[in-house]
Amino acid sequence: MIKDRIPKEEIEKWMERLEKKLKDVKINKENENFVKNIHAYVKDCKYWIEKGDYVKAWEVISFAWGLYEAGVELNFI
Repeated sequence: MIKDRIPKEEIEKWMERLEKKLKDVKINKENENFVKNIHAYVKDCKYWIEKGDYVKAWEVISFAWGLYEAGVELNFI
């Protein structure tokens, strides 16, 4: 089945890396909702891992990373 073709360990590795980076993010009035959205995608990733749908988990952690990197690039976070 396609939903389990991405190794769980790979998803967890990238999720943990992002969680570590998010600990250093300073939240302010301008970026608060942006950062909350990133955290929401991390939470969604955990949900999909629990459900065994590693493709969806990979999709949401990838999107969370994209938001994070965009925020860094724009000096938003």
